[in-house]
Parts: sequence; structure tokens; C-alpha cells
Amino acid sequence: MRICSLLPGATEVVAALDLADDLVGISHECDFPPAIRNKPVLVRAVVEGDRATSADIHRQVAASLGSNRRLYELDEPAFRRAKPELVITQNLCHVCAVTPDQLQQAIAALPAPPSLLTLNPTRLDDVLADIERIGSATGKLSEAKAWTAALRKRLDDLRAPVADRRNRPRVACLEWLDPLYTAGHWVPEMVEWAGGTEVLASAGGPSRPITWDQVRSAEPDVLVLMPCGFPIDRTLRELERLAPEASWPGWESLPAVRHDRVFVVDGPSYFNRPGPRLVEGVAILATAIHPEVFGSDLPSGIQRMSRLPRTRSQSDA
Repeated sequence: MRICSLLPGATEVVAALDLADDLVGISHECDFPPAIRNKPVLVRAVVEGDRATSADIHRQVAASLGSNRRLYELDEPAFRRAKPELVITQNLCHVCAVTPDQLQQAIAALPAPPSLLTLNPTRLDDVLADIERIGSATGKLSEAKAWTAALRKRLDDLRAPVADRRNRPRVACLEWLDPLYTAGHWVPEMVEWAGGTEVLASAGGPSRPITWDQVRSAEPDVLVLMPCGFPIDRTLRELERLAPEASWPGWESLPAVRHDRVFVVDGPSYFNRPGPRLVEGVAILATAIHPEVFGSDLPSGIQRMSRLPRTRSQSDA
């Protein structure tokens, strides 16, 4: 089967179902597993993001959406050359990936119309169900069901030692830093599975803008920074520019800051994208929320913010 996957999480699933050789096109954000990185890239972002700050990216996205301009461009000639039999896309977030309406013209130009699988997960269970939907669409349903059963067991194993604990730390997850946004959709559920209580967002709801005063009023015991699309090093550079102690009044008074429980995580790998590695994201959160249960050694994918390099002003002081 000739598969175009225009969604990173779906590309990961296709590869894990031993169908990487069937991929004839991917998006610019599809980067896992490494074996798929040589596949033809059919999508490019219109917004310049590699060197831009959070504020710059937000302004570009707002301007594009305000003028009804698309944030992504499909390479239609390459799409036609790929001759896909199955196209996997999403209709959850117009800021995250190509949507079905952008594909209509390109699909109409193909000699034979492909099957179109549109994913729209908002909860963790939706993400797992989508693994099975991809399995069904690619003839790998039994393998997909076995995989999701293993993922559900992993979640149960993570929740079991903290399910009955009275101590459920207050957790705030931020998906953007300038301006501030909560982390919505499946992230609040991930916090719950990890033994915490998300204080800024509700499970299944979209990410939304929030003020710093709201963060302060929530008094989180644990603060997790997971900007969408930013790996840890990119987030640390952004924090160095922002200098939280200067940009966010009362930073030092947050319980999370006072008790050295501010963490930076690898957003695109484990939190931002709907895919199987969200389950590993729950494990990462569990170590931050309940070190007394899961151990104080942090796994890959998370870093305590106390390691943040000093800003220029601090260095000069």
C-alpha cells in the first residue's frame, strides 16, 4: 500500500506497524523514527519558526489566521507523483498540520482517488483508538490491537502505585510561553494518570491563552513547560531570553519554584503530538510529580529548570 502520512504521530504508528517501506510521503514535522527521515517531504510551513521567538511565532500565526492564509503548503506535484492509496491527515488543529480541506484539490488531481483517514483525537483514549484505526486502514488491525493493549497496561502500571494516594500535587502545564497558553486536550489526563491534579486546564478541552496572574493564583506544586514543537534545548533558550524572574512577577513565590519542581520537557516527542509516545510522557510526568514513588533520577525527555543557564543580566551582576 502506498501511504502518505501528513501527521507525525500517524507516521510513527505506520512505521511501528512495520509499514515504513510503504510510506511514499510525509510532512515536514515527521521525524520519528529516524528510519523515515529520508522519505519525500510533501508539506512545508509558511511560518518561519526555526530561529523565531515564541512571541514572533505567535504573531506570524495570528496574522496568517487573521488574513485567512494557510500555515502550510502542500507540494502538489510531489503529491501527485507519490500516487498515494491512503492519505492520513488531521482535523484537530489548523496550527499543527495540513487539514482535509487543503487536500481536496490535490486529491482531485490524482488519477485514482485514495482513501482518506482523518484523525481528530482530543483525549488519550482517542489517541489509542486512532492507532487501531490506522491498523484497520492498513491491514494491520490485529497488530495494532495488541500494541494498544500493551500501552493500556503500561498506563495501568503507572497509575497503580499512585491511584490511592491522598497527596496529589497541583500541576500546571504550559504549552506556550509568550504569550502563555495552557496545555489542553490529552495533557490534563496525562497528569491525572501520573498522580497529579492539573489546575489550569480540563481534559479534552483545547489549549487556551492564560495570564501570568492566573498561573500565580493556581499555586502549582509542579510546573511543567512543554512549548508546542520545542525540544528541551529550544525551550531553555527561550527561557533564557524571557528571564522568568523578570518577566513574570512573583515567580520566586510559586510553590513549584520554591521547592525546585519546575521542569522542562521534550514537547514534540512526548506531549504535543497525538501518538503512542504520549504514554511515555505519562511516565515522565510521574517521575516529576511523585519522585518518592518513581525515584529521583529523571529519565530522558525531562530536565529540572534549575539547570537553566544564567541570563546575560545575571551573569553581569
